[in-house]
Amino acid sequence: MSIDFLEKLKSFEIPTCLRVCCGTDGSVTFLLEIMTRKPVSVITESQYTVKADKEMATFLGVEEGSEINNRVVRLSAGGTVFVHARSLSPLERMPETMKEQLMRADIPIGRILRSHNLETRRDMGELEVLEGEPTFDGIPVLSRSYKIVHNNHILMWINERFPIDERWNL
Repeated sequence: MSIDFLEKLKSFEIPTCLRVCCGTDGSVTFLLEIMTRKPVSVITESQYTVKADKEMATFLGVEEGSEINNRVVRLSAGGTVFVHARSLSPLERMPETMKEQLMRADIPIGRILRSHNLETRRDMGELEVLEGEPTFDGIPVLSRSYKIVHNNHILMWINERFPIDERWNL
């Protein structure tokens, strides 16, 4: 994790549980289940496959025209939505059973990775507070982006948005 990411995260006046979820380089789903003591469910807003254009191919390190899964979900526990997430995943880099689980749309990515025992790392990218976003009806959100890397190749790019409010006072 970069020093800039960590220092920026420490500078925000946000609830500790939110700071922990946003700062983890592991599974947010797993942390939410620990914090809420409830199972986390995935609510899929959209999921479709796109062909990588030049910009996306360069960003993900794949050939132009490669199939990319574009998935947008909300993670909720106990009826409360805690995370809005978008992922881009080059399908050519996934084991067949992992592709099938990802395409089912109802399984959190953290759980998919854990079930396949893949050695991965998360390379943190951007971290910022966004005001007036429609994601959570205008509530300010903490937005972070990162890449999940496996065998030195990007397996997934993920952007997660966390509402900054009292739901994190767990």
